[in-house]
Amino acid sequence: MKALLTALREGRLVELPETDKTRSLEYLAHLIEAVPDLAGSPDLAEAVLAREATLNTGIGLGIACPHVRAPGAGELLCAVGWSPAGVEYGARDAKKVHLVVMYYIPEAQKGTYLKEVSQLAGAVQKQGGIQSIATAGTLSEVRDQLLDWVTAAVESGGPEARARMIRLEAKASAEVAAPSGAAILGQLLSLQLVTVGEKVVALCQSAALAEQLEKDAELPAMLKQRVTFDRNGWRLIYRSASTYDPDRVLYDYIALKL
Repeated sequence: MKALLTALREGRLVELPETDKTRSLEYLAHLIEAVPDLAGSPDLAEAVLAREATLNTGIGLGIACPHVRAPGAGELLCAVGWSPAGVEYGARDAKKVHLVVMYYIPEAQKGTYLKEVSQLAGAVQKQGGIQSIATAGTLSEVRDQLLDWVTAAVESGGPEARARMIRLEAKASAEVAAPSGAAILGQLLSLQLVTVGEKVVALCQSAALAEQLEKDAELPAMLKQRVTFDRNGWRLIYRSASTYDPDRVLYDYIALKL
C-alpha cells in the first residue's frame, strides 16, 4: 500500500467539502493533477468522470476507488477524500461512501494497483467495515486509522514486505516530516475569486493569501484563461467559473500550498 502511504505523507488526504459525487471526484482529480510530475497531463477529472459513467467504482462497505489509466511508466498515485456525511455514490450495496480513494494508474503499474486495492478491501473487511472512519471527528483520526490499515497490510505480507515498508518510511522521513492532520488541512484551501472589471476580491480562510491575490495586478488576466497556475507559493487549481454579467465573474479554485 505504498501509494496510500505516500498520499498520507504528501498531504493528499482531505475532507471533501461537498457530498455531490461529481464535485467530489473533480476535487480529488484536481488534487492529483497538482502533483509536479503530472504537470501538463490531460484533464484527469474529465477522464475519471467518463470512466465512472460506464462503471461505478463503489466497491461496497462505504468505500469507492475511482481511477484513471495512463500510458507508459511512472508512479502509482492516489488522493484520498473523507466525507463524514457520506457521498451518494450509487454503490452496489446502496450505502453512502465515506472514503473515496482515487488512483492514477500508469500502464506499467496495473498489477501494483490491483494488489493495493485488494489489500485495502482486505483491511476494511478485517476491521468489519469503515465505521471508525465514518464516525471520526477529525481528519487526523482518519489518517491514524488509514495508517493502521497500512501497518496491518504490511504485517500480513511477511518479512520482505515489512522490510520494504521500513525503507519507504525512512526515505519519506528524510524527505519531509509526516504532517499532522492540522497541517494537511492547512495545505489545501477552498478559494473563490470574484472579478469586477479589473478588480479581484478573494474569499478564503487565509487572510494572507487573500491579501496577496487582491494586490496582484496580473491576476485578472490569468483568471480569464480559466486554467491551473502557480502564484505566490500556491498552486491555484481551476474548478469552474460563473458569469453574472459581462464584467462580474465568480471563479471557483482550490489553493494548494507548494
